[in-house]
Amino acid sequence: MELHFEELLGKITEFIKSEAKTETVVGEPFELGSFKCVPVIKVGMGFGSGGGEGTEAKVRKGQGMGAGAGVGIEPIGFLVTKDDEISFLAAGKTRGLAAAFEKVPDLIEKVMKARSQEEVEV
Repeated sequence: MELHFEELLGKITEFIKSEAKTETVVGEPFELGSFKCVPVIKVGMGFGSGGGEGTEAKVRKGQGMGAGAGVGIEPIGFLVTKDDEISFLAAGKTRGLAAAFEKVPDLIEKVMKARSQEEVEV
């Protein structure tokens, strides 16, 4: 069995080049009411490979190689346009005041449950 390590490495490199491009990171635009939205994602790729051969006292001869690749995709937000205005709307975890506002509906629900329990007990 003949190993073609450089050919394998070339194919993996070409795959990464073909996938890590602007069209992969910026998705297809869509409209939501009067807004035009373009999804934006973060793409991470990595690969590893190795190979070798050896002999043992002219009795055994061996070769081996392997390669692997991985891709991670994460949405990070949307480019949003309306008329002449463009803004970026982040997705995922929020921080600060925005995070507090996200928790308000849960807090209101807990307060309402506590009040209804108090009314039942009275």
